[in-house]
Amino acid sequence: MGLRWQAARRSSLLTAVVFAAAALALDLGSDLLEYIQQEYGQEARTRLENWQSLHRMARNAPIERQTQLVNSFFNRAAFVSDLEHWDQEDYWATPVELLATNAGDCEDFAIAKYLTLRSMGVPDEQLRITYVKALELNQAHMILAWYPTPDADPLILDNLINEIRPGSRRPDLEPVYSFNGEGLWNLQGGRTRREGSPEMLRHWRDLNERLTIDAFK
Repeated sequence: MGLRWQAARRSSLLTAVVFAAAALALDLGSDLLEYIQQEYGQEARTRLENWQSLHRMARNAPIERQTQLVNSFFNRAAFVSDLEHWDQEDYWATPVELLATNAGDCEDFAIAKYLTLRSMGVPDEQLRITYVKALELNQAHMILAWYPTPDADPLILDNLINEIRPGSRRPDLEPVYSFNGEGLWNLQGGRTRREGSPEMLRHWRDLNERLTIDAFK
């Protein structure tokens, strides 16, 4: 396992408040589904219903199977830049926004996969939304890393490719920082250093505020 992918591990009695209920169930509710259908059409509603069905079908499956299903499900959406899609330089969409519009950019895919896996009961300490540099594209990128064990070579869920590969087999990605509902870590220089809380990230705070009117309440 490459040292650059090593995840920091710290046990905590606290779970991100926003996701506490999400680990129990994913219930979109008829009001939200009807609103999505009215604003975005029947196909958008169907995508949300399929998301809910995926959750019901896979929540008791082994985690590795859950990651495969969730990765494939969200990778069906189109990649569209924030500027083109939301008329903003950087916007972190909720899963409902991603599925309603059937499009998003890299952080939207990573966040949707993270929240869905959390809702299926995958422990927060096993997941890291990870900001990387995509070396071949020479641009910033975001993926979701799953650590089956604290010292594992993480498996990478990425919208660039459908195959889930270990971090050691993704030399095209250079980790910069990672976070989940519990913490924020600097991954540069081959070392993992805890930097504090994910609330230090403004876009993460904004996302959490919008989540309260989506599926995760």
